[in-house]
This record gives sequence, C-alpha cells and structure tokens, in this order.
Amino acid sequence: MPSTPLPHNHGQAIEQELENMPKVSDFQVVSDIFKQLCDGNRVRIFWLLCHCEECVINLASWAGMSSPAVSHHLRQLKSSGLIVSRREGKEVYYRAADTEQVQLLHRMIEKMVEISCPSA
Repeated sequence: MPSTPLPHNHGQAIEQELENMPKVSDFQVVSDIFKQLCDGNRVRIFWLLCHCEECVINLASWAGMSSPAVSHHLRQLKSSGLIVSRREGKEVYYRAADTEQVQLLHRMIEKMVEISCPSA
C-alpha cells in the first residue's frame, strides 16, 4: 500500500498498519470461504464431514434433506476447497479437507455453537 498520508490524523498511527495490510484479493479469498458458510444446513454438513467421511445418501438421511439438496451443498463446499471426495465403486464419499483453514473453521464453528447454545 502506498505511504500516502491520510487526510485526517486522529493520533492512532494507522499508517503503519496500512503498510502491512494484506491485498484486496487476500480478503476476497476469506470472503468467498465465509459465503460458503452462509447456510445453516451447509454448516451442519461441513461440521459432520469434519468428524467423519460419508456418502450423499447417508448425509441426506441424517440432515432430513433430499439427496439433490445435499449434493448442491457438497458441490459448494467442494468448489471452495473445504471438502474433498473419493469414489469407491458407484459410491462417492466426502470428508473435510485436511488443511489448516478447514481445521480453523471447524474450531470456530464449534466455539460459536458453544457460545450461542450453551447447554442447560
């Protein structure tokens, strides 16, 4: 970021922070990942796949959704790199990707649920 003085000096020394600020494209990557988690059913499916590997039929039964609806959510999660799949015969199995990003999102979801829905 260019070191152009800001129009107003509020005494917060933000210029140094601006020099270290990530690029707009870096923030767009984060935004795209959060867009994938904008649907409660998708978050639930992602959470489950952080704990196990499962096929569409079982996921649909567990979630109380149709297979096409679950497949739609899986495509979204897979396109963002949050889950991966493998084929075994006619069956396709899905699980969370083994990345630091996924692990962090999983921990964040669990913590948010804990904070928002404390047990009685």
